[in-house]
Amino acid sequence: MTVTVVVGNPKPASRTLDAAVRVARALRPAAEPEVIDLVTLGPGLLGWGDPAVASAARTVSASELVIFASPTFKATYTGLLKLFLEQFDGGTGLAGVLTVPVMLGAGPAHALAPDLLLKPVLVELGGTAALPGLYLADRSFAEDGVIEAYARRWAPVVEALTDRPVEATNHA
Repeated sequence: MTVTVVVGNPKPASRTLDAAVRVARALRPAAEPEVIDLVTLGPGLLGWGDPAVASAARTVSASELVIFASPTFKATYTGLLKLFLEQFDGGTGLAGVLTVPVMLGAGPAHALAPDLLLKPVLVELGGTAALPGLYLADRSFAEDGVIEAYARRWAPVVEALTDRPVEATNHA
């Protein structure tokens, strides 16, 4: 299974990246995710035809599962992630891709942001957004058990939608 993590945090090697990789590994423990840290693409995101951006978009389009992650910024996802999502054709750009919106924030005030703000864009681009979005506390996600509980609930759905068996895990 091809699993990709797309991170829209303007800081390289961010907590958002760490959280997204944890989510990907929890949902598909046997697949090491490909990581696209959008900040590394720099000004190439501002136009069309940049080879590195095009390559990243092809990787995402060819993936079976993609975790799209962003910090909550001004109550929504970052402009960096928006610029990358503009690279995909509406309705077909993410066709055949199971997408999971993940957002991090300081408190529960924006807990619905992944479902209300990011998921509709992923669906508009043709992604399959069958799982609920995941909102994580940016200071405690590594210890609070939320990612593990999410994976216990939703890994079977990932398995069913990608039609590939999940290797034996502790998702019971």
